[in-house]
Amino acid sequence: MINDLLPMTNVFAIALKQKQYKTYILSDETANSTLEVVPERGGIATSWLVEGKEIFYLDAERFANPDLTVRGGIPILFPICSNLPDNTYTHKGVERKLKQHGFARDLPWTIGEQVTEGCAALTLILDSSDKTLAVYPFDFQLAFTYQIKGNSLEIFQRYTNLSDEPMPFSSGLHPYFLATDKSKLRFEIPGMQYRDQNTHSKGYFTGVFDPTLDEIDVSFDELTGLAATVTDAAQNLRLTLSYNSSYGKLVFWMVKGKDFYCLEPWTAPRNALNTGEHLIYLQPGATCEMLVRMTANFI
Repeated sequence: MINDLLPMTNVFAIALKQKQYKTYILSDETANSTLEVVPERGGIATSWLVEGKEIFYLDAERFANPDLTVRGGIPILFPICSNLPDNTYTHKGVERKLKQHGFARDLPWTIGEQVTEGCAALTLILDSSDKTLAVYPFDFQLAFTYQIKGNSLEIFQRYTNLSDEPMPFSSGLHPYFLATDKSKLRFEIPGMQYRDQNTHSKGYFTGVFDPTLDEIDVSFDELTGLAATVTDAAQNLRLTLSYNSSYGKLVFWMVKGKDFYCLEPWTAPRNALNTGEHLIYLQPGATCEMLVRMTANFI
């Protein structure tokens, strides 16, 4: 009887499983919550279960092919978000090529600290290399910590400039959320107006997107808050995406016939490496930190 009155203590663990790729599985056993992370496949989180239910979408066929970019989970965008004209930018008068969303999502990350006290947390590290320097002439270190506790996932990010000159970059996350019936989605986004990436026209947001369109690719460039909420009536799910003030844009992307929508926090718009718009210039030896939090509530 006394034990029944004691507060429940969450049990956290991290396991390593050899699938096609080495997969780290963070778990909060009390909350029946897990997060799967694959360091060698771009440091990506591929699956997030809350109360045993999947939150993310993953195209397993693309994920299995190392020559293809991943559609699913949370690809990491660095040092650019989206694409550059002709995949080209200029630094100190020298033209360089950098493909869409940069290289962080394609490179293997290494394992850092693991924590199972008070939460389950795993830190992944990406260091500059000859491969990155060939397309982006800056020495850096990225450290991303994935942390789960209960029904929340936090992604704490540290960007360090190890070069002897200011390092320009933008960063973002590209989460794919599972949605089996997109007509049942309702959005609360802190922005009244969005810009269509394809037509460049502007529209006023009404809280819904038309799932019958072949593709929707819009950006909310003037955010008035630090959180967005999605209610999925088909899954009785209320999902909140929050982020710190470094993230000045939210991009929404959806494709007809695919069971996902993407709601992506970006620090800067596409082509910022050429235009300088909202670009971060990190001073030599400096570190900046960012945070994205996701919370899933079944209602």
